[in-house]
Amino acid sequence: MVPSFLAAVLTRLFGDEAWRRLHAKAAFWVTVVMTVVLLAGAALVVVAESGAQHANITSYPRALWWSLETATTVGYGDFYPVTLWGRIIASLLMLSAITAFGVITAALATWFVGHAQEDMIRLGKAVGNHAREDAETLRSELRTLHARFDHVENLIRDKGPHSTP
Repeated sequence: MVPSFLAAVLTRLFGDEAWRRLHAKAAFWVTVVMTVVLLAGAALVVVAESGAQHANITSYPRALWWSLETATTVGYGDFYPVTLWGRIIASLLMLSAITAFGVITAALATWFVGHAQEDMIRLGKAVGNHAREDAETLRSELRTLHARFDHVENLIRDKGPHSTP
């Protein structure tokens, strides 16, 4: 059963339009494929290492730990393949993991940049709207001032030295 917090996060992420885009789908599928690669790599390395002299990856739990260490490039050195096939599996696992982390990192970066870009567009529109409103207010006040000046000029002209009572 999925914890309610995790379910809420997943619902929010995958329910959002941004997460339905190509980069989100790519990150999701790379994660799924990488999980399968980790599980299969662990199973295959147990088979490759079984019966080998000095083999230390002799059970699936150990192999699973080794595959996680290898994929994350931690490499504690507690488990390592000693056969040629075990090392080939390890190499493929490392290359797959590096590629997967790159794709996932790029997808997350694209998502963050996309949201920042959307925020900037919204901000730009808000600033533009505010500037237009301010410009219209200024034009209106300027028209009012011109009308007052015209009125003052008319009063001065009508009451001036050349006017007749």
